[in-house]
This record gives sequence, C-alpha cells and structure tokens, in this order.
Amino acid sequence: MQTKSVLELADVKAIAAAAEAEALKNKWAVTIAIVDDGGHLLWLQRLDGAPAISSHIAPAKAHTAALGRRETKGYEDIINGGRYAFLTVPKVEGLLEGGVPVLKDGHCIGAVGVSGVKSSEDVQIAKAGIAAIGL
Repeated sequence: MQTKSVLELADVKAIAAAAEAEALKNKWAVTIAIVDDGGHLLWLQRLDGAPAISSHIAPAKAHTAALGRRETKGYEDIINGGRYAFLTVPKVEGLLEGGVPVLKDGHCIGAVGVSGVKSSEDVQIAKAGIAAIGL
C-alpha cells in the first residue's frame, strides 16, 4: 500500500496567498480556486474586479486538472487540434488553459484553477501559488 500526501488547510492558505500576491502584483483581477485530488473545492477567492463568470470557470479548471492529473492546456490543445469528440467527456468542464495540478511524489494531491486574464497569465498565477508550498 502506498502513502500519499494531502493538502492541509495551511497549504491551501499558502497557495491562495501566493496566487493572490502574483495577481495583485500584475494588477490582474481573477478568481482563484483550489481543489483536492478528487476535484472537491477547498478554496474560492474572487478578487475585486474579476468577472462573475470566472467564479464558475476557475473551479472547473481546477477540477479538470485534478481529475486528469495534468494541466488543462493539454485538453484545450486536443480540442483545438480537431478532436472535438473530447467535448463529450463526462464530468469534465474546464477544458481551457489555466488549471494546474499539484503534484507531490508522483501523486496528484490537488489542483489550482485561475480565470480572469489571458490563459497563460492564469497559469502564471496558479504556478506561483503552487510554488509557495515548495512544489
């Protein structure tokens, strides 16, 4: 039997604070979502000025990154490459760049999803958050 790390509240708060700092440093109004390895919401933070729709998109990106155990950009690339049937995958909604899994010792322990600015900037914010816990 394997042992697997889990995100604790202190980790979630550290990720959220670092992601928020990155967004504010760049004057980006975004929503930040953090989920556990099953895609269940642990944190949702909508910064002032972030579009209302981003509060739905960010958790969907995080959910998809956690369940797929990879960045959501890969799914967006699959669809943009012409494999439109991928849009029918059940329980997967956040197929846009901006969802990043949190990986430790080869296991996905959660994910961060960000929405509100350019997709590459969403990823920048998510990765800044994850880096705060040394991953």
